[in-house]
Amino acid sequence: MAEYELVHEIKNLCPNNQMRDIFFEEVECQDPVSYLRQRLRGKQVELSVEEGQNGAVTIHATVDGLMEKYVFTPV
Repeated sequence: MAEYELVHEIKNLCPNNQMRDIFFEEVECQDPVSYLRQRLRGKQVELSVEEGQNGAVTIHATVDGLMEKYVFTPV
């Protein structure tokens, strides 16, 4: 099982607030996309996946209408 640093950004939709909520955690999983689908189970989700260098995976998600970004970087 691979270990990743996960950076989770939630875009703020308020027009006068440009800040984002950003969370950091370490996760163990075989596949970041499957992990994220399990984590967001029960919500309306649209995903787009970008493979990066050195095994990094960036997933842009619309979760119940809210734009979120998940970056999985191998540790």
